[in-house]
Amino acid sequence: MFYSRSELEKIGFKSLGKNVLISDKTSIYGAENIEIGSNVRIDDFCVISAGGKITIKNNVHIAIYCSIIGKGEVTLNEFSGLSSRVSIYSSTDDYSGNFLTNPTVDPNFTNVINGPVVLGKHVIIGAGSIILPNVIINDYSAIASLSLVNKDIDSCFIYGGIPAKKLKERNNNMINLECEYLKTLK
Repeated sequence: MFYSRSELEKIGFKSLGKNVLISDKTSIYGAENIEIGSNVRIDDFCVISAGGKITIKNNVHIAIYCSIIGKGEVTLNEFSGLSSRVSIYSSTDDYSGNFLTNPTVDPNFTNVINGPVVLGKHVIIGAGSIILPNVIINDYSAIASLSLVNKDIDSCFIYGGIPAKKLKERNNNMINLECEYLKTLK
């Protein structure tokens, strides 16, 4: 089941577009920091936790069991999508051993790294992938399933692996298809 429009409005999002479908099994934290465009769908068992600003633009799909978590800003641009079990972290603990970790510890003893994450237009993230803070995935790129993205991704390429590496160029016919699709909406 999806929340009704009136239920979505009661959640208290910063902004909410039209034709928004969010599963009633989604956990939402910091709704006042979340902007949602039109034609957005968020499926069951997702966690959207906005310690910082989260912007989900038009025509975005977030599949089952995804999470977007952290204090850094996260932007999902038009026509981007997350396949199932994708995790986007705009914050992470320092794993060096020089600091304590986890949110139960006084922040004076931790070194949490916060940074923005941006998914460009028509970016698709494959199932089970992880995106870390301070990453820009530029327009028209794709990330293969089970990849770890810890650095910026060039436009119009397919990346994959741990860490993600450039695999091959991606066809950008989606630009033409987007124009055709948008004409049908007028």
